[in-house]
Amino acid sequence: MRRRSLLAGGLATALPSRIFAQTSASARPRQLQGVQSGDFFADGAIVWSRSDRPARMIVDYATTESFIGAWRIEGPLAGPDSDFTTHLRLAGLPPGQTVVYRVRYASLDDSSALSEPVIGRFRTPPADRRDVSFVWSADTAGQGFGINPELGGMAIYEAMRRLTPDFFVHCGDTIYADNPLQREVKLTDGSVWRNVVTDAKAKVAESLDEFRGNFRYNLLDDNLRRFNAEVAMLAQWDDHEVVDNWYDGRRLDDDARYVEKDVSTLARRANRAFREYMPIGASEVFYGRFSYGPLLDIFRIDMRSFRNANGANRETIAAPILGGRQVEWLKRALKASRAIWKIVASDMPLGLVVYDDWRSKSGSEAVANGDDGAPLGREIEIAGLLSFIKREAIRNVAWITGDVHYAAIHYYDPQKAAFRDFAPFHEFVAGPLCAGGFGPNALDATFGPQVVFQKTPPPGVFNVAPSQGSCNFGHIAIEGHSGVMTVTHRDAAGVPFHALDLTPD
Repeated sequence: MRRRSLLAGGLATALPSRIFAQTSASARPRQLQGVQSGDFFADGAIVWSRSDRPARMIVDYATTESFIGAWRIEGPLAGPDSDFTTHLRLAGLPPGQTVVYRVRYASLDDSSALSEPVIGRFRTPPADRRDVSFVWSADTAGQGFGINPELGGMAIYEAMRRLTPDFFVHCGDTIYADNPLQREVKLTDGSVWRNVVTDAKAKVAESLDEFRGNFRYNLLDDNLRRFNAEVAMLAQWDDHEVVDNWYDGRRLDDDARYVEKDVSTLARRANRAFREYMPIGASEVFYGRFSYGPLLDIFRIDMRSFRNANGANRETIAAPILGGRQVEWLKRALKASRAIWKIVASDMPLGLVVYDDWRSKSGSEAVANGDDGAPLGREIEIAGLLSFIKREAIRNVAWITGDVHYAAIHYYDPQKAAFRDFAPFHEFVAGPLCAGGFGPNALDATFGPQVVFQKTPPPGVFNVAPSQGSCNFGHIAIEGHSGVMTVTHRDAAGVPFHALDLTPD
């Protein structure tokens, strides 16, 4: 319901007195996972929360912390079909405004029994050229590293919150459904990492409830819940939401951990859990364009759902990693954009070699195939997109991504590439948020990537723990008047370790 619709209908009323009726604590629903917002649009965003029982979602929202003059929407029912999660679209809000919202759930057995309110906020995109900033990273609770209370939990989310960004882009691996946790992990330096472990995180996820349990696990962390309540998120999915390096049709016959061997079946369950637990809109696809005022458009893409099977990736005809429908959408969306900066949020890098089997260094999991020559396989699809951007003179396009578990900046230079029909651009890599550190990966010269900067574990060191410095995130700030974009990489405490200024063309 839009704000102007509410005004026309005269629904701005004082909060009914029944909200304050005295009911027993056991009769009241509870919101153990907090609140989230995401998938913003010009005049609003999606608001998410979860009840612990069947209940009706009720949202009050205002543009003041006091909630004076607040507006109310009675939202959807929270029921077992969605694991008691609910999404509500708030719209009709003024531009460039901090919106404060309050979520409660009313018991279906007793409408006077309401949960304690949980408060969140988000910012609507501005209509003018004011400063804009956002953070991005990837990979939460992977490689055996989950919530460690002795180290304050996943404190990197608190470091990002303190920067008060306008929004957050999670570039995939929002959970690690295929990485069970153990109570203790012995580290190479002799220390011990101690995890909180739940039933859902004690084995690989196969059932729908086990995938849901992976999301509920992350939301046990105080830092993450506090961050979610204050920073809107654009969420992407990648492979670990299902299983490492998955594609439609893959089988797990050689993986004894799995009873369900059909990855397509696992992916359907994972897809449903992701949609239930992430603050995303109701679109049938995960890709979309998100405009944040005249300075910035974010293009969220999906490199997982439409790809062909992983293999040598050296076909002489185009092989999909985005798929034809998504490529055509992205071309149209980029061409239509009038924003100064156009940022493509990708769940995988373009020029880094990511093996399907890292042990034998065989097969291709991403775009690059390790052949430095002309585009082959999935590279052909990306080459067509890059050529389109050049041909249509679409300016100031950059890419952000994660996946490889180290920080880097790459400059794609057609003068040093085997394929030269594209305009130069930057790719910014960040992560992990709370997972093991690796790298660096080899570069494939097809699109001429050059390392501007990278921060990786020491040579020969494998799976660096968060407590040993693996975690990082990226922070992008665009100055309103000049349009200069500053890209800063920061460690888990928020301390900068590299920055780059880019002036728009």
